[in-house]
Amino acid sequence: MSLDDWQLVVGLEVHAELATNTKIFCGCANSFGDEPNTNVCPVCLGLPGSLPVLNRSAVEFAARLGMALECTVQPSVFHRKNYFYPDMPKDYQVSQYDLPINADGTLELPDGSVVGIERAHLEEDTGKTTHMGGGGRIHDAAYSLVDYNRAGVPLVEIVSRPDIRTPEQAQAYATELRAILAATGVSDAKMEEGSMRVDANVSMHKPGEPYGTRCEIKNLNSVRSLGRAIRYEMERQVQLLESGERIVQETRHWDEDAGRTRPGRSKEQAEDYRYFQEPDLVPVAPDDEWLASIRAAMPMLPAARRTRLAAQTGGDVDVALVVERGLDDLVLEAIAAGGDPGRLLVHASNNLSAGAGELSARPFAELSKLEATGALTATQAKTVLAELVTAGGDPAAIAATRGFEAMGDDALAAAVDAAIAADPEAWEKFKAGDRKVTGFFVGLVMKTTKGKADGKAVTALLDARAQS
Repeated sequence: MSLDDWQLVVGLEVHAELATNTKIFCGCANSFGDEPNTNVCPVCLGLPGSLPVLNRSAVEFAARLGMALECTVQPSVFHRKNYFYPDMPKDYQVSQYDLPINADGTLELPDGSVVGIERAHLEEDTGKTTHMGGGGRIHDAAYSLVDYNRAGVPLVEIVSRPDIRTPEQAQAYATELRAILAATGVSDAKMEEGSMRVDANVSMHKPGEPYGTRCEIKNLNSVRSLGRAIRYEMERQVQLLESGERIVQETRHWDEDAGRTRPGRSKEQAEDYRYFQEPDLVPVAPDDEWLASIRAAMPMLPAARRTRLAAQTGGDVDVALVVERGLDDLVLEAIAAGGDPGRLLVHASNNLSAGAGELSARPFAELSKLEATGALTATQAKTVLAELVTAGGDPAAIAATRGFEAMGDDALAAAVDAAIAADPEAWEKFKAGDRKVTGFFVGLVMKTTKGKADGKAVTALLDARAQS
């Protein structure tokens, strides 16, 4: 089997629960983790005679996301999507079909590639079914339990075009979309809590030939699982095709422990759901003034934040990580306070986590200047930074308390010469061009100087000694 002869085609369907206070068609709380079946009422339980009332905030959040994805935000209509599972007691889900609120958008990834957005429509979430006993799947369960707290929670389903060609691109898409959901305040996008779930439509074909039959991998709840599931499905489909078998269009489920997909059910087509317009809801037609107010309140999106930070620091890969952690404002404020852009970016990408604890911009700037001027080594600066994060304070005072001071040139040279003399065999390897032993010598010097030496300066002296 050779995957090189085949082309992957992936389209993603992402379900994101909206961060409204109440459900989409009733006043029940939209709250994760509550006691099962406590946030329910006649509307979300589908009791006869109950009528839905549309949540205005859900429409606003959906429109805000559509704008962030460069979609056309348009008048829309709700439909009933009919199916018979116990997670929706009324036997249908209110969704949008041929007239979604958002259509024809794009999502640009950090690497510059663009994935088209087919639609991003509103719908209600279903209840949560838990199959008890066996492996947690319905076919080997002793019985099943249903929690309707989630039934009726507002969702937006973002459907990409089949523009994704690698598992890594699929992961980048999900990561970027999650960042946009969080940045706009539309959803907390916590995949571990199910507020963002990904379905992957995967097919394989020979370049130049029509697309192959797709299989849908359901409810992937982490970016890592998304990549693993696509890679497995690529190999499974190619193995079948090269054996002369055909791919059956179906839904499949990802088994995280086994590292494989397993068959679910035959894939339904639109006609199987017997869509028809929801008779209890009028069409949604937000006026231009309201949409303009939503657009005016849009926050800066991750792509724009990356561009802004890169312009100040000249960074590339590190910039994306800093923005993902939400540390870009801190770095920019520290630069404005006179900090060294390069050192600030290194610390934000390597030595800080989201939130940054008690660290504020001015001490962060002062620390970077101490390091840039040679008053502190990189190791010493990292130690001072850790204390700033946990307790705040003045970096110079912390450094003085710890006895940190820059080594003189003569003392550093003597420490390097002592390290060379301590292991002649390793030194011969270094002189012969074996760079793997560089870390050994730097570590030895750092140990003898109790961390006062600058690693870059040590390396420079080693190079100078080897060339003399």
